[in-house]
Amino acid sequence: MMRIFCRLLLIIIPLTISLNAEAQDHMYSQFFNSPIYLNPALTGQFQGDLRMNLIYRNQYTSVPGSLNYLSGSIDYNVPQFGGGLGLLFTRSAEGTAYLNKNNLAGTYSYSVGSEEYVLSFGLQAGITNRSVDYGKLVFSDQIDPRLGYIPGTGTAADPPLFNNKFYFDAGAGVNFTTGNFNLGAAAQHLNRPDESFTGVPAKLAIRATMHASYRLNLTWDDNLDDEDKPYVIPSVVVYRQSQTQAISAGLQYKRRSINVGAWYRTGGPAGPNAFVISLIFDLFINKEGGEKMRFGLSHDVPKGGLNYTNTSGTTEGSVGYETTLPSRVNAEHKFIGARRCYDFY
Repeated sequence: MMRIFCRLLLIIIPLTISLNAEAQDHMYSQFFNSPIYLNPALTGQFQGDLRMNLIYRNQYTSVPGSLNYLSGSIDYNVPQFGGGLGLLFTRSAEGTAYLNKNNLAGTYSYSVGSEEYVLSFGLQAGITNRSVDYGKLVFSDQIDPRLGYIPGTGTAADPPLFNNKFYFDAGAGVNFTTGNFNLGAAAQHLNRPDESFTGVPAKLAIRATMHASYRLNLTWDDNLDDEDKPYVIPSVVVYRQSQTQAISAGLQYKRRSINVGAWYRTGGPAGPNAFVISLIFDLFINKEGGEKMRFGLSHDVPKGGLNYTNTSGTTEGSVGYETTLPSRVNAEHKFIGARRCYDFY
């Protein structure tokens, strides 16, 4: 199975090597709290039966023209095939011209494996709507040499053919877990949809993601339950889209219901590097029934280029809910005893 997984990685990752496009997807610092956005193969990969996640990113708070991103998902664990079904909604709002993008996608995952390893495959398909308010744009003939821009001034610029566009979008991913090691990869926009408003083709570049984590037990006291043991979990996430590449590397300290993380992210040509700190709390509502809430908060401090003084950094907030359905209490789950991807976050 490892040979099959390596072949899949070789197929997914190089797809972006020779692609060129200006549009870039946003990335979340709390990638572990937006699992389906990270990789559709993580659909249904959790301990309970039903999971809901919501994450919001406010980027460069004090820079004119808002950069806001939101993703909400719900997925259902289907124990018979070790995977699940999910629904993902993602919205981005960028700039004073309100360049908005809304995507609604369905996801599916299926797993094979044993007590020694679990290999999951995921598919994603959905519809994206992209729109812009041209009335908010300012052109050169609207700027007076002495007075600057005067609101209400007309322009001779020809408006593009469209200000609203729908297109089909597809993605896929794989995830492999064995022992204390987790490795995954995903590719989005596999069909390279045309985002153009003008009629001149503007193909959206494929976004490739690769993520890896290792779980290090800090105590060997066998008298402690697994959830009571302290862990350090180093992780790395690599994003590549067109000529832009970003790497996020760091670690988390996890014990019981508290998770503290520190990361360093390279921004590449698209933005500055940044230090990231995160704090995650798990609140167990009904621990025996597998019901819990998760609250997450992270903050990015840019380094170089756009610095903290003129951006105020980037803040993310997330909330998650997970529960076990009464009708599924005695359901038979596959790969009992095997380490799963959710053990790392």
